[in-house]
Amino acid sequence: MSLKVAIQMDPVETININGDSTFALGLEAQKRGHALFYYEPKNLSMRDGRVYARGHALTLRREHGNHASLGAEEVLNLAEFDVVLLRQDPPFDMSYITTTHMLEVIHPKVLVVNNPSEVRNAPEKIFATRYEGLLPPTLISRDPHEIKAFRAEFGDIIVKPLFGNGGAGVFRLREGDENLASLLEMFGMQNREPIIVQKYLADVRKGDKRIILVDGKPVGAINRVPALGEARSNMHVGGRPEKSMLTKREQEICEMIGPDLKKRGLIFVGIDVIGDYLTEINVTSPTGIQEIDRFDGSDLSKLVWDAIEGRLKR
Repeated sequence: MSLKVAIQMDPVETININGDSTFALGLEAQKRGHALFYYEPKNLSMRDGRVYARGHALTLRREHGNHASLGAEEVLNLAEFDVVLLRQDPPFDMSYITTTHMLEVIHPKVLVVNNPSEVRNAPEKIFATRYEGLLPPTLISRDPHEIKAFRAEFGDIIVKPLFGNGGAGVFRLREGDENLASLLEMFGMQNREPIIVQKYLADVRKGDKRIILVDGKPVGAINRVPALGEARSNMHVGGRPEKSMLTKREQEICEMIGPDLKKRGLIFVGIDVIGDYLTEINVTSPTGIQEIDRFDGSDLSKLVWDAIEGRLKR
């Protein structure tokens, strides 16, 4: 099976080839004989119901400073492809949402991974709230009275942007901290969106686990331990990766959400778990497969492509 694969992603020249999951997926596609076409979201267009992109044929290699070669710029009709990988990073803003509307025009005749309508309906911090009993105490609001009441109830809390990513703008406020009002003012000046407030989970000191699910099944995990003096576990802010197996509770969480993820066409998903609680479901541009591969000797890109090709055959 030789496929035509378009990848909608951030600038390819800026990626970290030792950590970027899109790079790993592209290498595996090449290994299988698939042809790659790369474009940035800003170069996606739609005219009279036809969705097309300005981009380049792409060749990838695991060589620092020489990891990508681009063909001549061309404009191609995405309806002529077999697969489109929706892989640009958040923020999950109106620009991101608009691309899902455009890609929905060609899906499922062209398999878009992940399903664009379900990506649009699954903002990562809100989507997790659909699964009752899995999250820690959580409030989504921009009402200062509600936020202050939540803080009064739980004392030690985490405050973060609803549509942020990568740990940016995440604050821990311990009981007695006097900065809540200032933080709410700052968030309010940045945008009109609600924020998300959660009870602080002390288990985060043991790690924030990223679990990868492919077609609804857990296939690997990595634990990310926050650096000393840091509430965030993201590796680019100093989190330490550790090899990890799934606990019984984490298996239960995957079993509860996995069938629904598969049904929605969310083929490649990363979930975050702290202690006994699910905190996020990442469907926009999940990461972590290269780190898991290094610890486990696995090949998660292969499993993702097996799932994609299996869908196409069906």
